[in-house]
Amino acid sequence: MLTDPMFYLAAVPAVLLFGIAKGGFGGGLGIIAVPLMSLVMSPIQAAGILLPILCLMDLLSIWAYRGKWVWPELKIMVPASLLGVIAGTLLFGYMNAASVKLIVGVVALLFTSHYWLLKRQGKTESANYLGWPYGVLSGASAGFTSFIAHSGGPPASMYLLRRPLNKTDFVATTVVLFAVLNFVKLVPYGWLGQLSTNNLLASLILAPLAPLGVSLGVWLHNNVSDRYFFRFVYALLFIVAIKLISDGITAW
Repeated sequence: MLTDPMFYLAAVPAVLLFGIAKGGFGGGLGIIAVPLMSLVMSPIQAAGILLPILCLMDLLSIWAYRGKWVWPELKIMVPASLLGVIAGTLLFGYMNAASVKLIVGVVALLFTSHYWLLKRQGKTESANYLGWPYGVLSGASAGFTSFIAHSGGPPASMYLLRRPLNKTDFVATTVVLFAVLNFVKLVPYGWLGQLSTNNLLASLILAPLAPLGVSLGVWLHNNVSDRYFFRFVYALLFIVAIKLISDGITAW
């Protein structure tokens, strides 16, 4: 694998995109990484290779956004997300990844379509009506889908984008949420054999791309206005939803 040029053609852009997502856009763009690497390897192996790199990105991102996260949101989402990881671990041998992608994609598509419909009609929707039950559901879904294929961005965004957060609050909060998730995931990933010597060697080779991707993401974050930032995130979430639905249907 490590001598195959196709591996690097898929893995290098995947890691850079994930770093840019973590450093600047709340992680949603990173959902593309596992499908991209799956073009040249199994999704399970791709997830195993990416996890140590994501942990490194999380440390860099926490430093970049230190002290800017919103604790009330994290107090709701983090415990719920850990329940999602436990569920993913227990169901790892039985779950159908295609069905999970399809469900997450449909929910994300409905969420973004509703937002754009309201914008077109000149209406606004209160960001405060979503209480803790929705945060718990979002967190648990993020933990579950993050465990499967590092794709927890859409479920987390579906809650946090409706909260009264500016772009830095949003990104910093997702940074801490997924940092906790990724470091916790190291335990079940190791137990399930996804942190093999070959996978860890691949992670080590790709690791230097982590600071580059995160730095690019932070630069973009600091140079994009709140207005265009959230438009981009919603558009990105819509594209990701279409991708997830397509992958789910194709693999069904």
